[in-house]
Amino acid sequence: MLSDYSLVSSDGDESSSYAEYTTEDDTEEDVFFQLSGGQQEPVGNMGKLVTIKQYVQDVVDFSSQYGSDTSISYTAFNVTGKPSKYPDYGDFPETFAFRTYGPWWKLAPSARTEFSPQNFTDASPVDDYILLRFEEPVCPEMIKIFETYNPGGIVRIWAYTLTEQWVCLWDICEADDSGSPVERNKARVFCPRLKACLDPTRYIRLEFNHIRLQYSTQLDAVLLVGQKFVPSGNLKGKHPLSLLVEKGPILKKLELEKFRPVVSADREAILQEFLRTGLDEFVQEFSQQQEDRTIAARNENQSGSDSRSETPTDQSTSVDELTLDHLPYEVLFKIMSFLDLRSMYRCGRVCRTFNQIVTVNSLLYSEVNLKPYWNCVSSALLQSLKKRCAYTKKLDLSWCGMFNKLTSTDFKDFLSGCDRSLTHLRLDSCKFLGANNCLEAIGSHCFENLRELTLQNYHPEVEDFSGLYYFRNLERLDLNRTTINTQSLLIVLARNEHLRHLNLAFCSLDVNMDDIALQISKYNRQLISLDMWKSHSLTSLGLEALSKCTFLEEVDFGWCLREEPSPGESVRLLVKSCPGLKKLFLAAIRGLTDRDLEVIANSCENLEQLDLMGIMGISTEMCYRLLCRCRKLKLLDLSFCDNLDELQIALWRDCFDVAIKRSLVDFGFGSQRSQHGEF
Repeated sequence: MLSDYSLVSSDGDESSSYAEYTTEDDTEEDVFFQLSGGQQEPVGNMGKLVTIKQYVQDVVDFSSQYGSDTSISYTAFNVTGKPSKYPDYGDFPETFAFRTYGPWWKLAPSARTEFSPQNFTDASPVDDYILLRFEEPVCPEMIKIFETYNPGGIVRIWAYTLTEQWVCLWDICEADDSGSPVERNKARVFCPRLKACLDPTRYIRLEFNHIRLQYSTQLDAVLLVGQKFVPSGNLKGKHPLSLLVEKGPILKKLELEKFRPVVSADREAILQEFLRTGLDEFVQEFSQQQEDRTIAARNENQSGSDSRSETPTDQSTSVDELTLDHLPYEVLFKIMSFLDLRSMYRCGRVCRTFNQIVTVNSLLYSEVNLKPYWNCVSSALLQSLKKRCAYTKKLDLSWCGMFNKLTSTDFKDFLSGCDRSLTHLRLDSCKFLGANNCLEAIGSHCFENLRELTLQNYHPEVEDFSGLYYFRNLERLDLNRTTINTQSLLIVLARNEHLRHLNLAFCSLDVNMDDIALQISKYNRQLISLDMWKSHSLTSLGLEALSKCTFLEEVDFGWCLREEPSPGESVRLLVKSCPGLKKLFLAAIRGLTDRDLEVIANSCENLEQLDLMGIMGISTEMCYRLLCRCRKLKLLDLSFCDNLDELQIALWRDCFDVAIKRSLVDFGFGSQRSQHGEF
């Protein structure tokens, strides 16, 4: 991932993005928008079904991307149109790539722990997503995803239908071939078997899990194939959904599971299953309680006592005879605390006893994580939760609210119902935040106790970040890909001297990172992690100021200092001042040399992750010396370091327990590149 060219197409032909494309295993025409003229089954006298094949028209949303908004290298926009690189395999700037890969980011000092981990019940949790829009709504029959680098990261495919519902078309956990290995070093067209969806859609969401990826995955294009009903002349003008209803049961709406499910007909079965799963660890305690009650009943000879205290006088109640009435409230509450949010809602509809626990006791909702339920979070759900979140400390609404399922009014109303002692608030990629001064509402309500605030991809309608001025005790602040300005950021840093983790990657080009670094050196010297990735305004002056933050364990200065002729002196000063560094990313800082690498090898004995991608001035001998001295090293990225010996690197993989990443520049040899792309 070395190239970073401007907003100009390499071939200068805008229309070529949507030209037809043919592969060996697909002889049909694949064009951006084409109505098939083949044999189609007529639908009475109302019209006919036609097959449409179309590539992506636009990218609606994404969680992250490797490229910046001022470039077309590795950006989400590259997914639009027909494939430009397939069937070649390699690291191409003309494709789309996420920033993270593998387990490395989750092992870094800045890694975040998920709230209420029991809510992540899927075997393949989602790390990133991209939401695509196509020109024509169709009933999806096939999706082809062109993966040109490190395929295999897709774990789920969703469709947002015209009925305004999310439908899961494919899940890796349910797929028959989920365990089959992915062929490495070879591009592929991923075409999974989709579930039936009889509602038209023009929005497709792809979800990714990076844990199994050796390096960053890259997409070239996505093709959607589906059927559309074309009415006859006398039916034109009618709403397409009304035509679907008229066709009969075969095209009726798909029954989707709601967040609040209906009461099961087999209520007793649900109850017994719940008792079996939650009772085992308490059986011995219950038996002892029953025996104590029996002795007490014999001694006191009481009659007409409460039913919860009555037990047979000749023997203790057996485990098989235990019912809800025998379980103390505290025990039921403890069991409920281990349930995910969806299960708690279900239990609330089983019986009155369960309902009283899950709806009345707000202590069950001290941590609320709605990120796993992004597809069904709505205004009604927030209203329901508002009554239960009086004591909520940690709240995660990331990825929620797409297609106006939540509004800024809904969010502010919900926030007003939460206690002012809210300590953690995560709002990554929340579109509703951009309107009606939501940030101001957050600041005025949570200013006293908030310790963590994440606002990734926050782009307000009005560039006003004054809501951040309220905070005084922030320990984590994530402003990745936001439009904050220099003055606002300076004020926030001065007022939050206890910051431990700060993410400023992809911030607005208007932010002067040297001024920010000087401010950090004055007020935030206890920083543990700092991410300034692709901050082009950072220079050696700012890096020297950051050397005063001696507690740093993680820094990312990738793609910074690119205009500096000799940035090594400031890098060496920082490394010597921060002996506890565990993660050091210096990608594309082209002025670094062996002298700088030697200081890293001598000073960073705790180093676990090192990114030297694109650095030309380092030698094979110095890299070997670094591997020998940094015994804790687990990740080393040497991609696009052209002066290194490939044979030696291959031997290092056998000698050192280090994941060495290696990509080379493609000089037009196409798929031959894969011969040099081993990891």
